[in-house]
Amino acid sequence: MIEKIQSLKTFRYASAGNRNAKVLLYVLHGYGQLAPYFIRKFDYLKDYFIVAPEGMHRFYLKGSSGRVGASWMTKEERMDDIEDNCKWLTELHQKLTADQTYEKVIILGFSQGGATAARWFYDERMQADHLIMWASVFPPDLSPENLIKDHTGPQLFVLGDQDEYFEQEQQKLVIDKYSQLQFKTISYSGKHDICQETLFLSLNLLK
Repeated sequence: MIEKIQSLKTFRYASAGNRNAKVLLYVLHGYGQLAPYFIRKFDYLKDYFIVAPEGMHRFYLKGSSGRVGASWMTKEERMDDIEDNCKWLTELHQKLTADQTYEKVIILGFSQGGATAARWFYDERMQADHLIMWASVFPPDLSPENLIKDHTGPQLFVLGDQDEYFEQEQQKLVIDKYSQLQFKTISYSGKHDICQETLFLSLNLLK
């Protein structure tokens, strides 16, 4: 028999940039990454306050020692993890905006972090202006056709044309899917990573 209890857990996040900026940018890392390292891909954005939450599941990347990475969830008890993620991320947002007002809130999800970013963006408890899905498959459990009307600003999908996790035929399919969901799609010459030039372009489109 499987039973459950709820208990408190401590979550970690990293921050960079200008705390008093007009725009709050959340960046959700990919599988096996950690927030303190992932945020380095964004800390040159001086006109933003950047916050990198960390997935709740940390593990050794190889064997039982050495480098550590984090994950947002697995297939095991995924509905509980989806709820826990949305809940603690919203609590983080409430903490950060309790004494600070931002003109705009953007959520960027990279790779595995994209699914959690999308679920959080469309969660009724969270109020954000824009979603950037970067090299990430849109979570099939969401029905954005019924929700996108509540977010009037543009949403973006970004993908490198040499991304090793998306074969050429799959790239076309995933771009078509996002286009159907009314996302603006951006393609760049590069692999599975955050491209600085393309990031600038993406953020400028949201101004």
